[in-house]
Amino acid sequence: MGRFVTGVSVLTTWQDGVDHAMTANAITSVSLDPLLLLCCVEQEARFHDVVLETGVWGVNVLPAESRSHAAWFATRGRPVHGQLDRVAHHRGAATGVAIFDDVLTAVECRTTQVVPAGDHSIIIGAVVGLEVPAHAGEALTYYRGAFGHLS
Repeated sequence: MGRFVTGVSVLTTWQDGVDHAMTANAITSVSLDPLLLLCCVEQEARFHDVVLETGVWGVNVLPAESRSHAAWFATRGRPVHGQLDRVAHHRGAATGVAIFDDVLTAVECRTTQVVPAGDHSIIIGAVVGLEVPAHAGEALTYYRGAFGHLS
């Protein structure tokens, strides 16, 4: 699957006043009616248990110039407290999750179903919030183990 080009996003959630985030490229539209998305989260990732407990999550679709953010949120063992200090963000109106200020689009979801699948969980969520900033940049991509962008 490394030869399949994907977009790059950062998933966010929060619990007890602490933000949690992870880089993800397994994001998919599931349904238009009702409007549903899915994300796949490794069961061993610390984000996994928190997002299942909170039941809310955000998807921040990254522009090409956010490569450093994607790398940071993919770093295993980074500190939980203050991990969003490097990124300008605000709270989503529908769920309160962190929404990055500089994104191609941001979606807030409320979990409707969780499907165990091997070493991951497929988390399906109803879209409850959407932001589409006026951003003219290129999309950050992931292909063959490296970040890139559409040209």
